[in-house]
Amino acid sequence: MRLKGKVAIITGGAQGIGFATCEKFLAEGAIVALVDLRAEAVAAAVSEIKAGANGLAAHVEGYVVDVTRRDQIDAMVEAVKAKHGRIDVLINNAGITMDARLQKMSDEQFDRVIEVNLKGTYNCTRAVVDTLCAQGFGVILNASSVVGIYGNFGQTNYAASKFGVIGFVK
Repeated sequence: MRLKGKVAIITGGAQGIGFATCEKFLAEGAIVALVDLRAEAVAAAVSEIKAGANGLAAHVEGYVVDVTRRDQIDAMVEAVKAKHGRIDVLINNAGITMDARLQKMSDEQFDRVIEVNLKGTYNCTRAVVDTLCAQGFGVILNASSVVGIYGNFGQTNYAASKFGVIGFVK
């Protein structure tokens, strides 16, 4: 159990890569704050993990958070710190796609993808960075995509957001 007792926040944790990451971290002994936007998705993910957790059910907590809302992020981070005394890992996995050819892409589609994928990464990182620095340890992992390097037809907004995440890390 390489992560025994480590406290991890995983955004976009209710499905896909985020959900699989939550399961893996739990299997490795971590305490996981599973974070996602929709309350029903968070509840379903936590229930599924608890149903098959093999004794790890007490190590997962669900939080309904919109990564574009600093007030919600800050409240979740404070709740995790209050309960566990620290944060060891942040995984910025939350992300969306709203695909369209550039000629047909609305400003709203472009802005929303940038807001969630790039600004959400910034928001969550900003919310934990002072804690990690004060502790003198911690890890932040940011999910990006090869689309951020190579692009993809119909994903101007997504490619820009993921390229931005790559630059943010560097």
